Amino acid sequence: MKKIILSLLLTLGILYAQEAPAKVVYDLTTKDLDNFELRILSAIVANKAHYESTLRELDVTVVIHGGSYKFFLKDPANSKYKDDKALLATYQSLGKRIQTLAETYDVEFLVCGVGLRKHDLEKKDVYDFVKVIPNTTIGLIDKQNEGYAYVPIWD
Repeated sequence: MKKIILSLLLTLGILYAQEAPAKVVYDLTTKDLDNFELRILSAIVANKAHYESTLRELDVTVVIHGGSYKFFLKDPANSKYKDDKALLATYQSLGKRIQTLAETYDVEFLVCGVGLRKHDLEKKDVYDFVKVIPNTTIGLIDKQNEGYAYVPIWD
């Protein structure tokens, strides 16, 4: 009887562990620092913790465009955002938090290549863990076709 129960528990555990991860793609355009901190930096950590507590993974991708480029710059003081006092005061700690999302929480960051050029930016201007994609539409289409839920983060 013990073997049957153990076998049943093992089978259920394997089935539960094989459940596909939840997936979300954030369409990030906000230029508002408070909105970015709340809806990206804090929310992703909370959402990852929720899924982890249910023994399920959460795959997260953030597609960067619109006003959100400024949060991913290595040095905003040498960009068109050089007058954004709130950004300049927080960009170093902000960068560490974003890097933690990328490295510890396995968050994928994709930036629109067309928008980079439009904002007079290059790949070298953004964090190394940010991947340049051809354009936002392609990134969002690809992720949604891979089963990612779409969540807009706008102003």
